Order: sequence, then C-alpha cells, then structure tokens
Amino acid sequence: MSGEIPKFLEAFHFLEILNLSYNNFEGMLPTEGVFKNASATFIAGNNKICGGIPEFRLPKCISRSSKGKGEARKLKLLLSIIFGLLGAVLVLVFVYVCWLKKKKAQEPTSSFIADSWQNLSYRTLLGATDGFSSTNLIGVGSFGSVYRGMLQENGTNVAVKVLNLTRHGALKSFKAECEALKRIKHRNLLKVLSVCSGTDYNGNDFKALVYEFMVNGSLEEWLHSSPIPADADEPSKNLSLIQRIKISIDIAFALDYLHNQCHSTIVHCDLKPSNVLLDAEMVGHVGDFGLAKIVLESTSYMNTNISSIGLRGTVGYAAPGMAPYIPNPLK
Repeated sequence: MSGEIPKFLEAFHFLEILNLSYNNFEGMLPTEGVFKNASATFIAGNNKICGGIPEFRLPKCISRSSKGKGEARKLKLLLSIIFGLLGAVLVLVFVYVCWLKKKKAQEPTSSFIADSWQNLSYRTLLGATDGFSSTNLIGVGSFGSVYRGMLQENGTNVAVKVLNLTRHGALKSFKAECEALKRIKHRNLLKVLSVCSGTDYNGNDFKALVYEFMVNGSLEEWLHSSPIPADADEPSKNLSLIQRIKISIDIAFALDYLHNQCHSTIVHCDLKPSNVLLDAEMVGHVGDFGLAKIVLESTSYMNTNISSIGLRGTVGYAAPGMAPYIPNPLK
C-alpha cells in the first residue's frame, strides 16, 4: 500500500491493533485513536512517514509552507551574497577605471623627445616643410613661425615652430619652453615630438620645436572664423555649446595639472584661444610655453619676480595672478 495514512482511522474507537508495517506509506502519521498507542500500532518498514506521538521516534514533518519559507530564506541569502559580490566588483571596477583615467591623463603618448626623432636636423626639417615654404606656413607668433610638415622617415604630420633668433627674447623663449615641456606629461597639453638645435646651411643658429600636428587648428580659428570659407568645399567653422564646454574642461584639466600636479608649479602666462589647439576629435591641447614661468616649491606664487619683465602674455589674456583681469579663454 502507498500514499498517506487515512485520517479516518482515528475515528475507529474500537480498533485495538493496527499493523501497517512494510508498506510504502508517506506523509504525516495521525496522532488520535489507535495511533495514540504505540504498542498497538505497527508502522515498521515505512520510511517516508513522519510526525506521530514521540514514542514512534519519527522525524518531524516539514510543511510545505515551512519548506517554502526555508527555500525563500535560502534564496534571499543567495541573492544577498550575489548582489553583495556584484556591488563589490562594480566598486572595484569603478575605482580601477578612475585610476586608469587619471593615470592616462598624466601619461604622454610619447616621451618629450621620442627615441626615433632624437637626431632631427635642420636638413630633415627643411625637407619636411618643403624648404619652409610659405604654402606650409600655418601661423606666426611673437618669436617665430609655425610650418606644417611631414617627416619623410615615417610619414608623420608635424607642426614645426621655427624660432626667429633675431627677435629679442626668442632664445630665452626657446629655453623656457624646453624647460617647461620636459617637466610635463598630460593629454591636454600639446605634445612635443622633438627639438632641433643647430645651424642652418649659412652657419646661422637654428632652433625649432617639432609638435604633433593638430588637424583642426587653433581655437581662435573656430571662435572668430570667417563667415565665408577660403575653400568653397571647406565647411564653416562653428562650435556648438557642448563643444565649447568640453574644450573649456580640457583647458581646465591642463591648467589644474600645471598648477597643482607638477613637481614645480608652471604658470603658462599666455593662455589665449590661439594657443589652444584642437585635434581630430576636437579635444583641446594647450600649447606655446615660450612665456611659461616655473615656480619653485620654495617660492610662493605671489613672490615670483615679474617686476623685471613687466606683464607676461598677451594684453587681455594675462595669466591669473599676473594681472588683475582674469580672462575667459573662450571669449
């Protein structure tokens, strides 16, 4: 026989002996009637029954609700452990991404002078810029001219800043820029690939800085572009509000690095739209450190000696702390 033991057997008050041994009964053993007498009820061999009076020494019955509660409790515990581990993993991933982003922001994509370009000569730069042709001239500054070029060795587009050493302060500007650039490593600063310090074919001193070429030019060109493009196929240059905000953030990252994260604080002293270059993804890069001021740790910011040089930088764009007017670089 199998199944549950019928409850109606409890109502047989005149039943004196009940032998259910060696069947396949299961479920709860009744506790009334003949079942109250362990010596009159025989249930041996039924391994799936439970409950009954204590004399039978059967295991306690587990109700479906209790079983369900137990399973629900186990499920809750399992879910808590899973979500706890998942939360811990997400926190670790977030911390790792923040660390990686910060590390990436402070690492250059190449060193100050790349190994493959350590020996750039006047002849190399002359060939790269087609003899410093006026057609490759992309900008003229206070101490020199900037030419677009292509290095023949690897086909890399570069911007070559040739110092006009006849101008007063040009050599000092070159040294200041080299001194500043060898100390800084940040993705929002214009990357210098190499320098050239030698003589030209006439025996005159020649000094130049070789930068990574920024395909979208300077911020000045985008803020004050001509309404009619010089090239009919060239689209007009307009910056959306989102692009302006992103470029402002790029500039802020660069200045925060220069002021707070360098070993010695570096003050750019000539931050203006023409000195902010944009790459193919419209990411801002601060360049032109010819007027940069390195503030030593032992020297307070306000005690830097600027009286002997007058106002550093372009009028209207004086560096913060160097003049009472603090400009907006996107103005």
